[in-house]
Amino acid sequence: MMSVENSETININVLFFAKSRELAKTSRAVFAVESVVKTGQLLKQLIDHFDLSAISNCIILAHKENYLENLEEEIRLQQGDEIAVIPPISGG
Repeated sequence: MMSVENSETININVLFFAKSRELAKTSRAVFAVESVVKTGQLLKQLIDHFDLSAISNCIILAHKENYLENLEEEIRLQQGDEIAVIPPISGG
C-alpha cells in the first residue's frame, strides 16, 4: 500500500552529468515533486521535463549517493534533497 496520502509537493535539487547536462542545458535545477514517489515515476517526470528522451533507456538516478535501481521502489524525499541524473559514461 502506497502512502501517497502523506505526500506533499517539495523542491529537490537535480544534478545533471555528462550527456544529461547537455540535453537539460544546465548542470543543476530545482524541481517540484511529490515527497513520496516511485523511482520510475520520478525518472519519467525528469525525462519529460528536461527533455532527456534521447538517453531515457540508460539513465541511472542516485539519491544520497545510492543508486536507485528498482523502478517500483517507493522513495521518500525531503525538501532540498539531491537527485543525480547519471547517463552512461564511456571511458578508455
